[in-house]
Amino acid sequence: QVQLVESGGGLVQAGGSLRLSCVASGRAFSTYAMGWFRQALGNEREFVAGISWSGSSTNYADSVKGRFTISRDNAKNLVYLQMNALKPEDTAVYYCAGARSVFSVAVSPNTYNYWGQGTQVSVSA
Repeated sequence: QVQLVESGGGLVQAGGSLRLSCVASGRAFSTYAMGWFRQALGNEREFVAGISWSGSSTNYADSVKGRFTISRDNAKNLVYLQMNALKPEDTAVYYCAGARSVFSVAVSPNTYNYWGQGTQVSVSA
């Protein structure tokens, strides 16, 4: 069983930056594709960014391209989401997710086996 724990959320003004971190338990982290999703109040969970097991491939939602960067450190079982130029519409609970034995980038939430508890990101105007 893999556990994912996010941190780094908070309240920030529009234009500001935050870096989310997700630490994974277990020894197979390097064989997991990882992703970040978000869910705003009243909305469905949506894909934000994904990264392949090696970190060589990434994918982003159009709404965050050029502003967010996903990265990972397999030696430390960590995945990050650097968020710059934040907008009020980025306000949501952000979830880290892991897809077992998926080596490419996974976009569909149905591909992911493990989820963190979420961390709140609030962006004020």
